[in-house]
Amino acid sequence: MYVCICHGVTDKDIRTAASNGAHSLEALSEQLNVATCCGRCAECAGEVLHDAIRSADLPTRRAVAA
Repeated sequence: MYVCICHGVTDKDIRTAASNGAHSLEALSEQLNVATCCGRCAECAGEVLHDAIRSADLPTRRAVAA
């Protein structure tokens, strides 16, 4: 399924990026340009990334509030 229409990014692209080391939305933005145009895909992209990390048991990077 397409997650980011602006840049043609699919859920498979996000899962591949996660398995290659993208463990945050910022990393996805750098690698795939997700959420860098209109931003409407940010929530869905984050969910797909979280699911990919959880299903592959990959480490996550979460922001810690100061």
